[in-house]
Amino acid sequence: MSTKNREKLAGLGEEGSSQKVARQGFIVSFMTFFSRVSGLIRDIALSYVFGASAMADIFFVAFRIPNFFRRLFAEGAFNQAFIPVMVEFKAKGREELKIFLSSVSGLFGALLIIFVFLGLIGSDLLVKLFAPGFMSDPDKLSQTSDLVRIMFPYIGFISLTAYAGGVLNAHDRFAVPAITPVLLNLCLIIASLLWIWEVFDGLAVVVLAWAVLLAGLAQLAFQIPSLVSLGLLVKPNLNYRHSGVKEMGVLILPAIFASSVGQINALVNTVIASNLVEGSISWLYYADRLLELPVGMVAIALSTVMLPHLSRLSAGGSEDGFSSLMNWGVLMGLGLGLPAGIGLYILSVPLLSVLFMSFEGGAMTGYDVRMAGLALEMFAIALPGFVLVRVLSSGFFAKKNTKQPFRYASAAVAVNLFVSLATFKALGHVGLALATALSAWTNVFLLYFGLIKHKIAVIKVVTPQLVKVYLLCLLMALGLGIWSPEDLIWLSQDPLYRLAKLLIAILVVLGLYLVALFGLGFRGRDLRPGV
Repeated sequence: MSTKNREKLAGLGEEGSSQKVARQGFIVSFMTFFSRVSGLIRDIALSYVFGASAMADIFFVAFRIPNFFRRLFAEGAFNQAFIPVMVEFKAKGREELKIFLSSVSGLFGALLIIFVFLGLIGSDLLVKLFAPGFMSDPDKLSQTSDLVRIMFPYIGFISLTAYAGGVLNAHDRFAVPAITPVLLNLCLIIASLLWIWEVFDGLAVVVLAWAVLLAGLAQLAFQIPSLVSLGLLVKPNLNYRHSGVKEMGVLILPAIFASSVGQINALVNTVIASNLVEGSISWLYYADRLLELPVGMVAIALSTVMLPHLSRLSAGGSEDGFSSLMNWGVLMGLGLGLPAGIGLYILSVPLLSVLFMSFEGGAMTGYDVRMAGLALEMFAIALPGFVLVRVLSSGFFAKKNTKQPFRYASAAVAVNLFVSLATFKALGHVGLALATALSAWTNVFLLYFGLIKHKIAVIKVVTPQLVKVYLLCLLMALGLGIWSPEDLIWLSQDPLYRLAKLLIAILVVLGLYLVALFGLGFRGRDLRPGV
């Protein structure tokens, strides 16, 4: 490949290359913020309807099953194997790209049809796998299986949505895929309101299950106009001999496992929690939902934007630009992930109570909030690790190296399983959350040293900018620790008073953090990667 073509593929020489990456990252983060806020509103509605009851456990297990496969196949592994290969075919010309997409979409769609059919006929087995503790209660098992059968086709629609989003991301169209998840949340919010207004009395979980299925179809339909505008809504075929399909086939199996450590760990937690006291699954769910906001805004936004650019830089031979973008991702990830983790840890009970106990007549209790808060503290420790895993693994995937992340992910899952089994009897659901945190950081350290060992990128975790971030995070933890009230005192206060006090605390701490960063020399140019 000529130097000129390499530069074109890498995106070098394009106007404002570094500004473009930063701007796209902001767009994805901004859109994801709306998506995750709508998700919190959805969970507030669900907590009002169910609280942490047995019915909540049933719905959350049934909902987790298609969600598990969505994240396993669609969001993570598929795009990490798909985008680097697609970037190369995009550089070869439009016709080559369309032929590649025809084969991928046809084979992917056919596999999804088979998978959905197997899921429908094997729903009982899936419930037994995800929640073996339900087998002791036939009614509980039957109700969960019925919900799985309604919701499982969702995996087909949402996986095709992920395919469409990958095509759009590779063409620098990030806004539509990032805002699409709002549709799922809107459908579930409307379904919750219909139950609250007694439109479907006694059928709350069934209405919610059908809302999930409808949301999958709506999200796919929402992506199609953008594909049409690009001229990439192609006719599918089943050409499994295409070179790009073969290359994806080699990459995707280890990528499925490597990119889905969090989902596998969540599966382990659900399996074990189904044998714990009633409410354990719900406490973990509510804690995890608060974690999703910063994970989406930071980790997913960074990796979504970085992967296409890293793939172009790698294919174009720009090693300096590749390392520079990786280090920018680490700086942004720690600069945002560490403060968010500290805030979630110290404000776990205040946040959960404001979100899930502010409406009269809701089913969430103070005890539920305290139990979910204990889990959230452990998830908060994991948060910066989740961010770094997304950033660091992008470097491997951009180089089409899925084997090393697969090996590191295997070790991380082993750590989660060992710690979960060692602690769940003594610590209950908190031990499961602790295992998640230790697993995340195990993955981070292995990825970090792996990038160095395999000479993929030189990652710096001690720089003048990061030292300032570390110092400010210590001061932030000290300030929030002084402010944070006792749980029982906080829960006894008026909901509006709790809301006002929490908002003031968050705004003051966030404002001081940003002012201090500016005072220590951070400027707008530091938010741009040097590529």
